[in-house]
Amino acid sequence: MKKNMGTLDRTLRVIASITLAILYFTNILTGSIGLVVFIFACIMFLTSVIGNCPPYTLMGINTCKIKPEKE
Repeated sequence: MKKNMGTLDRTLRVIASITLAILYFTNILTGSIGLVVFIFACIMFLTSVIGNCPPYTLMGINTCKIKPEKE
């Protein structure tokens, strides 16, 4: 997979996902909303680790400053 997320984008997603997970585990966000937010946080964290965001690919967005090699 080609990376389409830059360092700043990945860092902000990790911070946001950790914050949302903390809100879920401290029972500030509970019930169905809490579970949806926790799943969203997990997806954000996973895309940050991988460096690829599928919706970015569909919309043609690329925040990664390093240009991918041509195949």
